[in-house]
Amino acid sequence: MIVARHIHLTGRVQGVGFRPFVQRLARALAVTGWVRNRAGTVEILAEGSEAAVEAFCRALVERAPPLARPEPPSVRAAVPGGHLDFVIRDSEPGPPSAVHLPPDQSVCPECLAELGDPTQRRYRYPFINCTQCGPRYTLIARLPYDRANTAMARFELCTQCRDEYQNPLDRRFHAEPLACPKCGPGLLFHGPGEPLVAGNEPALAACIAALRAGAIVAVKGVGGYHLVCDAAREATVRRLRERKRRPHKPLAVLVPWAGDDGLTWVRALAAPDPVERDGLRSPARPIVLLRKRPDAPLAAAIAPGLEEVGLMLPYSPLHHLLADAYAAPLVATSANPSGEPVLTDADEAEARLASVADAFLHHDRPILRPADDSVLRRIAGKLRPLRLGRGAAPLEWDLPWKLEQPLLAVGADLKNTVALAFDHRVVVSPHIGDLGSVRGEQVFTRVALDLAELYGIQPRLLACDAHPEFRSRRWAEQRGLPVHPVLHHHAHASALVAEQGRAGPWLVFTWDGLGVGEGGGLWGGEALWGEPGRWCRVGTLRPFRMLGGDRASREPWRSALSLCWEAGRDWDACPRDRRLLRQIWERRLHCPLTSSAGRLFDAAAALTGVALESSYEGHAAMWLEAVSSPPAEALAVPLYRDGAGLWVIDWGPLLPLLLDGSLDAPTRGARFHASLAEAIAALAQRVRAERKVARVGLTGGVFQNRKLTEHAQGRLEALGFEVILHGILPAGDGGIAFGQAAELAARLRHA
Repeated sequence: MIVARHIHLTGRVQGVGFRPFVQRLARALAVTGWVRNRAGTVEILAEGSEAAVEAFCRALVERAPPLARPEPPSVRAAVPGGHLDFVIRDSEPGPPSAVHLPPDQSVCPECLAELGDPTQRRYRYPFINCTQCGPRYTLIARLPYDRANTAMARFELCTQCRDEYQNPLDRRFHAEPLACPKCGPGLLFHGPGEPLVAGNEPALAACIAALRAGAIVAVKGVGGYHLVCDAAREATVRRLRERKRRPHKPLAVLVPWAGDDGLTWVRALAAPDPVERDGLRSPARPIVLLRKRPDAPLAAAIAPGLEEVGLMLPYSPLHHLLADAYAAPLVATSANPSGEPVLTDADEAEARLASVADAFLHHDRPILRPADDSVLRRIAGKLRPLRLGRGAAPLEWDLPWKLEQPLLAVGADLKNTVALAFDHRVVVSPHIGDLGSVRGEQVFTRVALDLAELYGIQPRLLACDAHPEFRSRRWAEQRGLPVHPVLHHHAHASALVAEQGRAGPWLVFTWDGLGVGEGGGLWGGEALWGEPGRWCRVGTLRPFRMLGGDRASREPWRSALSLCWEAGRDWDACPRDRRLLRQIWERRLHCPLTSSAGRLFDAAAALTGVALESSYEGHAAMWLEAVSSPPAEALAVPLYRDGAGLWVIDWGPLLPLLLDGSLDAPTRGARFHASLAEAIAALAQRVRAERKVARVGLTGGVFQNRKLTEHAQGRLEALGFEVILHGILPAGDGGIAFGQAAELAARLRHA
C-alpha cells in the first residue's frame, strides 16, 4: 500500500547540506516525492510503502548530516500523487527570522582526505570546503544563505566548481564558500622589508621558513588573525609576551593532527581523558584546557603558574597545512591588543600589529565579522564553555517562555556577548571581548546591529546591565528604545535556569568578581532563591570595604589588606607602606563595600604569597587553584543572620589559616577551597530548612574554578541536593546577555 506524508523540519536545516541528504536518503529507501527549503524550514513530500516512509521519517533526524540540528519533524498525512522520483525543488522565500544561522565549522574528513590527495584538483588548497564544513557566520553578509549574500560573491566560480555547485548529488551542491585554486581565494606572505610573496605554496613556504627562524607571524584564519610562533622556543614566546604586553595570561597552542585519531601530539603535551579527547576532535575544534605533562616540550612561558595548557587541533585547511609543515606545536593566540576583539582586516592588522608581528600571512577571503576561538574546560566530568566562539556561536537556544516583543540584550562590559531574543528563540553572538577600547565598542555595535539585521528582527526592547557606568548600558540608552536594566547576578541566575528550561523554585549561588545589586551595592558572592523574574536574595558573603575600588581587581594585595583590617588584624607582609593606606581605608575614601567572591579569592592568593598582582582577569585566583594541593580538611566557616535577614558566610576564621606561614601555600590553598565549598553546602541546608528547595545551581565566573566547583558539588549531592552547572553557556560574563534576555522575558510574562 502506497502512503504519502507531508513533513516539516525546523532547527538548523539550511546551509548544512540537508536537501541533498534528504534526496539520497529517499532514493536509498525507495521513497519518491520532493524536498525544498521554505521560510527557514525544510518541507518534504514523501511517498512510498508505509514501512519505507516510516523509516524515512525516523532517519531524517537519526542520520542527519553532522552540521544539521533538526528538531523532531512535524508529519501529517497527504494524498499520494504518483511521483516517480525524488527531486529537489527550488526554495521558497520567507522571513529571515525563520532561519537558523550556522556557525563556522572545521574542515570535514572528506575534504581533509582530498586536501592530502595529489590526484585531486584541490590538493593542498588552503580553502577547500563542502556543505559539511567551512566558514558560515564570518562570511554571511545577509540572509538567505546564498553565495551572492556572502563574502564569496566576488569570486566567480570556474566551470568545474559551478558543475559541482549545481549538482544535487555532489557533496558541494550549494556549498556557498565553494572555491578551488583556479577561482578562489589565495595566500600572500609579507615579511619585513621584503617583496610580497604571492601564491599558496610560495606564501606558505615563506611563512614556515620565518617560523623556523624564530619569527612571530600574524596568520589570518577563519574568524580573525592569530599570532603564531614556535611553542618550544622560550626566547620567542617571551618576546611575544613582551611585545603584546601580556606577561602572564596563558597562550593557546596549535598542534598538528597526527596518528590514527589525530591526537599523537596532544598526548605528548598533555594527558586528556575521553571527554577531553572528544572535545578536541569535535567539529567546533575548540581550545580545550588540559593538564600539562611535566616533560611536555613547551616553553615555560606558555602558561606560567598554571598546571593546564590550552590545546587545539587544526580547524581550517590552512591551519592543517601550516601545522603539518611545521610538524611541532605552535603558539596560536588571538592577534589583538589585550582584551579587544580579534583583528580581521589585513591593513588594520599590519598597522596595529607592526610592533608585535615580524611577518604576516594574509589571504583575500574577507572576514565580515570576528569570531575568536571557543575555549572549554572539563569541570565535574563534562566539558563546559569558558568562551563561546568560532564553531560554537552564534548559539541558538529556546526560552521556556514566549516573547510578545523581540528584544536585544547587550551583555556586560567584560567578555561581552550580545543576544537577540524573539518568540521562544535566543541567538547568542560569539565572544566579542572587552568594551574598554574604541575598537571594542565598534565591533560590539556592529555585531549587535548585524544580528538583528541578519534575522530580519527589529528589537522593541533592550536589556542591559544595571551598572550605570557600563558602556553597553550607555549604548542601549542611546538607541531610543525602552531600556530594562537587569541586576548582574539576576542575569547569571536566569541564564543557568533558562539554559536548563526547568521550573523552580531554585537556589542559585552566583559568585563572581562583582556587579551592581539592589540599592546600588556591589554584590559578588550571592545566594538567590526563586526563578527568573522573581529572585530573592537569601544569602551572601560577609562584606568588606575594597581598598582602592576597581584597582583591587588588578592588585590582589589590596583585597588582602582590606580583609585583614575588616577582621581587626594586620598584615605585616603587605608589599606597600600601610600607614597612608590605613588612613584612606578608615576614612572610607574610594573603599566601596562589596561581597565579592572574586576579590575574596584574590585576597587568599595574596595572603598565601601566590600572587600579589594580577595582569589579567582571574589571574590570582587561577594561580591559587593551580597551586592548591588535593582536597584537604575544611575549616568550619560560620553562618549568621544580618539585619536584613540574609544568611552570611563569614570568611573571618579563614584568615588565620591564610596567614599561617608554618603551612605551605598548596595546603593553605586547598583548605581555603574546601572550606568555602563546605560553607556553600551549609548555607544550602539552612535555606532548605526554611524554603522548599531541592535544586542548587552554581554560576558566575568563580565557578569556572574546578576545585571549588567539584568540591561544592560533591558536598551538596551528599546532602541530597540536585546540583546544576552550565553545559551550553559560559558560567562567567559570556552568559550574561542570554541571562538578561531570559530575565526580562520572565519579568514581562509575570507583569
